[in-house]
Amino acid sequence: MRVETVGNPPIYSPDTVAELVGDGGNVLAHRHAYPAPDTPSIEKLAENAYPGSTDSSDDIEKSSGQDDVGANIEEVPYDDGGKEKVLETAEDFAKILISLDDNPDLPIHTFRMWFTGIGLAIFASVLGMLFQFRPQVLNVSPLFLQLIAYMMGRVFEFIIPSPGSKYHTGSAFWNWLNPGPFNLKEHVATQIMSNTAATAATACFVFASDDLFYNITINPGNAIFTLLASQLIGYGFAGMFRAFLVYPTVMLYPQNLIYVNLFDVLHRSKGEMLQGKRLRFFWYVTGAIFVYEWFPEYIAPLLGSFNIVCLAARNSDWVSYIFGGAEANEGMGLLGFGVDWANITSKPFYQPLSTQISTYVGWALNYIILPAVFATNVWNSKNFPFISQNLFFENGTVYNQNLILNADQSLNKTALEIYGQPWQSGSTVIYNLGINLSIGATIVHIALWYGKDIYDAFVAHIKREPIDDIHYKKMAVYKEVPMWWYAAITLAAFVTAMVCCYTEKSGLPWWALIVALIFAIIILPFYGAMYAISAVQLIVQNLFQILGAALVPGSSQANMYFELYSSQAILQATSMLSDLKLGQYTKLPPRSTFSVQMAGTVVGALFNYVIMQDVVNKQRKILLENEGTRVWSGQQVQSYNANAILWGALGKEIYGPSGPYFIVPLGLVIGLALPIIPWLLWKKYKWSWLPLINTAVLAYNIGDLAGGTNGYINTWMVVGLTSHFYIRRYHAGWFRKYNYLLGAAVDGGSQIFVFIFSFALAGAGGVAVNFPNWALNPVGNADYCKVTGQEAS
Repeated sequence: MRVETVGNPPIYSPDTVAELVGDGGNVLAHRHAYPAPDTPSIEKLAENAYPGSTDSSDDIEKSSGQDDVGANIEEVPYDDGGKEKVLETAEDFAKILISLDDNPDLPIHTFRMWFTGIGLAIFASVLGMLFQFRPQVLNVSPLFLQLIAYMMGRVFEFIIPSPGSKYHTGSAFWNWLNPGPFNLKEHVATQIMSNTAATAATACFVFASDDLFYNITINPGNAIFTLLASQLIGYGFAGMFRAFLVYPTVMLYPQNLIYVNLFDVLHRSKGEMLQGKRLRFFWYVTGAIFVYEWFPEYIAPLLGSFNIVCLAARNSDWVSYIFGGAEANEGMGLLGFGVDWANITSKPFYQPLSTQISTYVGWALNYIILPAVFATNVWNSKNFPFISQNLFFENGTVYNQNLILNADQSLNKTALEIYGQPWQSGSTVIYNLGINLSIGATIVHIALWYGKDIYDAFVAHIKREPIDDIHYKKMAVYKEVPMWWYAAITLAAFVTAMVCCYTEKSGLPWWALIVALIFAIIILPFYGAMYAISAVQLIVQNLFQILGAALVPGSSQANMYFELYSSQAILQATSMLSDLKLGQYTKLPPRSTFSVQMAGTVVGALFNYVIMQDVVNKQRKILLENEGTRVWSGQQVQSYNANAILWGALGKEIYGPSGPYFIVPLGLVIGLALPIIPWLLWKKYKWSWLPLINTAVLAYNIGDLAGGTNGYINTWMVVGLTSHFYIRRYHAGWFRKYNYLLGAAVDGGSQIFVFIFSFALAGAGGVAVNFPNWALNPVGNADYCKVTGQEAS
């Protein structure tokens, strides 16, 4: 084996390189996401579904002066045949794709960083909340924010007098305004601040549900403090868990590899030939995607979900249920092929192959389970739409929950006997069952495959032992954030939450809030590790809705607040942990990361609330409809409210042993058993494909097609397999240099389009301008499938 050095790293002996690449002492810890190359069955592994490292046919540049992807990356290894090694383990990705280069003297807290960061935090929080009311719910891409931050930073670099100009006196003030070129650390700090604000706060769904379904308007002061408390509790948790959910190498956070690659292209080795090629590649693809997106999103929506079956059978409900996928809640999109990059996103470019394979299997089960449930009329499914998040009377009309609730939102049992229980569509029941299966599976999966790694990291932290991670070691030159800072934030947020629970008349007792937070602390290591390893942020709300219903039965309000302070803490913590890892990868000082995350959290909470109120007031009628429009949809709020009613007010009647949906809470117990069989088979037979099966991700996607638009998922699969199976296996060099940049360009171009389109033509600015109907923009469903009514036939 030979090693080509990049930049100026030390030259390792072949034995040392073999040890670094193989990581024989920690094979199990990383085999699941990317099986290690020294497993006993590696030859069989290469022959089967997972790419091995023995048959790469990609030739890369042999001149170190040209191959400078990420200056000072530790090494670019080759196999014995002189071919670049396929990236397999977490160590491979961390060492080969992420630069060790660092300059501790770079200025960070400049005027342009704070101005751009706060401005983008406002922008991201506005856009993030707007996206929650789209038919296909999107998150604000950090790549999009990364691009805008770079453009704004460069603008400030040129319009503010720079050092050496006659207007720049060299004083501290002028150096704060413009210390010189817009640098990597300013850029990272700006992105983390804006990315922190971009996550839509769960508290806004509580307030929107109260407004839309209960005619309750929360006092703005109470609402804002509730938002801040629910967000900052999660931030405090993230800091307290960072020693074993951020620092170790196994906690890779694959989604961050895209951002790191783009930072490298924009800020490092600008004079090198290859970096210039990569930068041009990125901007060309970004521009092309931006231009193209006007067609599937506006001019020719058929391109976003083309299905030959829909074209051949336009008047069949069943064809629409199974093959339709252009509109929200239309169908499952079987055999559809849509190229709308706003829906596909960058996920297939960065999610590990194990995650993708498990996702595909989960999706495939939808095509069997959902039609079978509907056709056999399980849970009276034929009375309701094939896909819907609403609650229904048994005859199929939309349920009026206020008929069975008292003034304090508790259950009126007499009214329940008169009007009857609410029902759900069969597809929604399966969706919730899949979520619960994934909750149980997540805990056992992480415990079996990664429990030793997490435990060892925890023990090492307690004993203050050094952490063996090359990027963590590079951070030793910076002051760490004291643990008491995070503890103080958590305590202050807890006190605020306790006060708000009573001033808002949430119905949540003080002791129940404490129980909610204790359970959140227990669950966070499992969910945080799953996100760090698989790049999937699984849903955990159902677990806390069940716990809330058991602790405070009969109150939908109490259930919403119990779930808010528990699951939101986990959601926020996992997002924060990912950004802490990004700071470690890019060598941003921990205290700088702390300050920008705090600022982003506060700004994001405030503007989330403002936009939520505006949308609810202006689009109230559409948000209460089942399908909504191509621009606005209330499916997220409807689903949130439905679960609060079913669990909070009717948990015993609906989900108890005598209720129709008892299988849903049983999913938690069944899910605990799912990972055991693959793990035992792996221990006994070492079958190479078993580590690719993540039963938590698989279960999570059972029922995933019961909502949103699904006409693009086959394209998603083709892109993902091409990227992480074919290109990574046969063109390792191209994968290293361009794969993550391509994902960045896809998100960058599509999200720039979505923002401009939403405000210019789609109605986010107050007026919607529809494109004229024609062959590729038909009246009705864009894929020509039949528009089904509220009641299934």
